Amino acid sequence: MTPPEVNLKRPRVLISVEDLERRITELAAEIDRDYAGSEPILCIGVLKGSVFFMVDLLKQVQTPLQIGFFQTSSYGSSTTAGEIRIRKDVDISVRDRDVLLIEDIVDTGYTLRTIMALLEFRGARSVKLCTMLDKVAAREVEVPIHYTGFQIDNVFVVGYGLDLDDHFRNLPYIGVYEGDVE
Repeated sequence: MTPPEVNLKRPRVLISVEDLERRITELAAEIDRDYAGSEPILCIGVLKGSVFFMVDLLKQVQTPLQIGFFQTSSYGSSTTAGEIRIRKDVDISVRDRDVLLIEDIVDTGYTLRTIMALLEFRGARSVKLCTMLDKVAAREVEVPIHYTGFQIDNVFVVGYGLDLDDHFRNLPYIGVYEGDVE
């Protein structure tokens, strides 16, 4: 049953299907260029939002790779920003591996900074971040982003993996949600 507070009106298109496809093709080419001749890269998607982007991106990457997943959640509002709980840890060793971390959106930066530091602590040879969306205006801590799909304004977006209470993930485009967000 749909919670009454979620307005399921279609969000306004911000990034079209065609623009997503074009940019993902470009990102795949950049990744192939940067990892040419390397050992298989370990591509780690941050669940759940990155799945649509990750699948479409990695179908076009020609460089040998392996896939893993990582899922986190924040501890809650009463704790320090950046504290996260690991809900699903990557099940492939990162030691001495080139890791490409794939995320749907970089917002404040706290979660990504923590994940990247953890991967480095575990002995990854390199950790690069690929994000579909970069919301620069929301950034509170610096995070090195190596591959960016699109920079967006500080708006609430849904679709193409991004959600509001698990709604809208399956939209084929990225849209601006114009209802109330708590």
